Amino acid sequence: MYNNVTVSDGATVGVSVDPDSAEPEVGPNSTIRAGTIIYDDVIAGEGLQTGHHALIREQTILGAHVVVGTHAVIDGRCEIGDGVSMQTGVYVPSDTTIQNHVFLGPQATLLNDPYPVRTDVDLVGPVLEDHVSIGGNATILPNVTIGEGAFVAAGAVVTKDVPPKKLAVGAPASITELPSELEGGNDL
Repeated sequence: MYNNVTVSDGATVGVSVDPDSAEPEVGPNSTIRAGTIIYDDVIAGEGLQTGHHALIREQTILGAHVVVGTHAVIDGRCEIGDGVSMQTGVYVPSDTTIQNHVFLGPQATLLNDPYPVRTDVDLVGPVLEDHVSIGGNATILPNVTIGEGAFVAAGAVVTKDVPPKKLAVGAPASITELPSELEGGNDL
């Protein structure tokens, strides 16, 4: 079924929500830990690593060498690039794009609904460009783009786009110059 993929007891690979769905594709050299659930219509590249109790919903595409940490949730219809690391408790809503070599710290929360249950709107998740770092407990609001190489500090609440190679800090986040010690790409 899977080439050199370790699936721990208690993990579920293949949950159908549509009779026409396809079994998930998991690339070689992957490890799916206990409690993880991967829905049908998921495509994951080589070297996927999940923590315990991770959830990856349908129509999600993950690149190579992606880490989906313990209790992290990817809520479907997402595109995730290569070398992305999502730590414990990260939440990624549907319709989100995460490019390559992005780091999301523990409990980082991305959102896709600007008016939860009050107004019927199209859901649009954030876009995190290449080499973005998101600190623990940061919150990124819907339809926000975090530019290439930008850094979002722990606990920040990002309500507007962050230009490339800038620092977002505070709640609501203000945008400042990126300190020299934070310059460069993520080495994940």
